[in-house]
Amino acid sequence: MSDSSEDRHSERPPDSQPGPTQSSSPESSSTRPTDLHTSTALAEPQVTSAAPLAMVETAFLASTASLIWLVNYYFPMGPLLRIFFPVPIALTYLRWGHRAAWMSALVSGLLLSVLMGPTRSILFLMPFGLLGVQLGALWRRRANWFVSISIGTIIGTFGFFFRIWLVSILLGDDLWAYITTQITELVEWGFVKLGLLIQPELALVQAIAAIMIVINNIVYLFVVHLAAWLLLERLGNPIPAPPKWVQVILDYEAD
Repeated sequence: MSDSSEDRHSERPPDSQPGPTQSSSPESSSTRPTDLHTSTALAEPQVTSAAPLAMVETAFLASTASLIWLVNYYFPMGPLLRIFFPVPIALTYLRWGHRAAWMSALVSGLLLSVLMGPTRSILFLMPFGLLGVQLGALWRRRANWFVSISIGTIIGTFGFFFRIWLVSILLGDDLWAYITTQITELVEWGFVKLGLLIQPELALVQAIAAIMIVINNIVYLFVVHLAAWLLLERLGNPIPAPPKWVQVILDYEAD
C-alpha cells in the first residue's frame, strides 16, 4: 500500500498546485493592457468634444444672423436690429476661429437664399457677412476701435456701392442717379438757406454723397462696436475696450 501511494504521488505533475505568485501574475499581466485600452477609449471623446460643440454653435449663430435679417426685412424696427447684423458671425470668430466664422457666414447666406431668394442672401453677405468675419478677426487680435472701425468703414462703403450696382441691374434703373438727384435737392436747399445763389455741380454733389455714405458707415460701425462691447462681455467673449472718452461718457450716464 505504501508503494502504490508513493507511485501516485510520483505520477502527479509538479505544476498541478500553483503557488500564489503564479496565479496572481498572469491575471495582472492580462488585465493591465485592457485597462489601459479602456481608459484610452474613454478619454477620446473628451479630446474631440470641442468639434460637435463648435458645429452646433456655428449653426446656431448662423441661424441667428439669418433670423435677425429676416425679421428686420419683413418687420423693420428702424436701426435697432440692423446693429446686430454682423454680431453673431463675429461672435463665432471669437469663439471658434476663422474657419467657423466663414462657415457661419456661408450657412447664413444659404439659409437666406432658401427663405428669401439668392438676391437678398447676397445683399446680406455683402457687406454684413464679410463685415462680421472682419470684426471678429480684429476683435480677437485685440485691435483698437480706430483700426476696426476704419477697416469696417471701407468694407461697408464698398458694400453700399456693390448693393447699389446689383439692385440697379436687377431693377433696370440707375439708383445712383436717383441718389444724386436727392443729394442735389438737399444741397440746393442748403444753399438757399445760406443765401447763396449757386447751382451745385455734379462733381460736388457726388463728392458730398460719397462723404455722407462714409460718415454713415462710421457712425454705424461705432454703434455696432458699442453694442458688441456691452453684449459680448456678458457672454464671456469681450472685445477690446473703447477709447477713454467713450468710457467717461458711459460712466457719466451711468451715474
